[in-house]
Amino acid sequence: MTTTWTIGSRIRRAWRSGRGTRLSIAVALLLMSASAQSHPLAPALLQLKELSSGRVEVLWKRSALRVPGSDIQPVLPEDCPALGPPTFEKEGSAVFARWQIDCREGGLVGRSIRIDGLGPARIDTLVRIELADGRTIQRVLRRDEASMVVPGKASRWVVFRDYCAIGFDHILSGADHLLFVFGLFLLCSGMKPLLKTVTSFTVGHSITLSLAALGYANLPSGPVEFLIACSVLVLAVELARDEEEPSLMRRHPWPMALVFGLLHGLGFAGALREVGLPSGEIPMALFSFNVGIELGQLAFVLGLVLLAPLLQRLPIALPTRASVYVMGSLAAYWVIERGAAII
Repeated sequence: MTTTWTIGSRIRRAWRSGRGTRLSIAVALLLMSASAQSHPLAPALLQLKELSSGRVEVLWKRSALRVPGSDIQPVLPEDCPALGPPTFEKEGSAVFARWQIDCREGGLVGRSIRIDGLGPARIDTLVRIELADGRTIQRVLRRDEASMVVPGKASRWVVFRDYCAIGFDHILSGADHLLFVFGLFLLCSGMKPLLKTVTSFTVGHSITLSLAALGYANLPSGPVEFLIACSVLVLAVELARDEEEPSLMRRHPWPMALVFGLLHGLGFAGALREVGLPSGEIPMALFSFNVGIELGQLAFVLGLVLLAPLLQRLPIALPTRASVYVMGSLAAYWVIERGAAII
């Protein structure tokens, strides 16, 4: 609690002195350059479904967009020959390939699976394996760990590690979520409102994330992403208002954070829905994904604290409202772009 309050206080003091302008603009520009789409290329998916006969149905899904110089491909066990050429189809921005392999009586357990080309692409691959006895195994392969041996059952530690990493990566690659978190710290004044606001946002997105991941709140991703952009724009407008006449949102920011947290949770669930939840370890997967999101938010705020002293030494003086205008302009761009996509 003390750490959170110290972080928020330093940012707000820099803001009121005018030095926060440079910090805010730098953050907004970094987020803009990171991704105008707010999210990077979707992870690839390798799905293996083991049949009783020893045959395995293979589904390979990847983005139609490619990083120059890279071509990620799955490498399946050598002693599991393909039973025919793959069939291809394209759906939106994704390309699907389907075929079958024959692993005979031994099945997939104990065999090695690898993804080639992850280094240049920097795209994670979600591996989902359904064994013939009904067990489901979920793993995430990255460039620093591009292969795996199919275990009989995934341990809880593996589930926690993988889903925590997915949550951490998702929040840090979502410019809209990070910009909203940054705005919350600027909006609050005082330890009690700050604590309530951050807690409300966390509770809100945890509720809808769990409901959506369990299938109780399935909404199309297009409208959800549009409304998330609107939430950033609303917060930017509020920050641009005259602080000498505090509005209801400034006096009681936590209800707004709770409502918008519910909305952002649906956005987080989109990433989790792509991965799926491991059978028998659903509570652990949800918990660790939430932990990853919270760790990502904390890392982002700590990065602001480390960056602020450096930016405060710059001899450039800028209007205080300029930072909010950058934030609002970026949010307005997302609103227009995502609104046009769902019309």
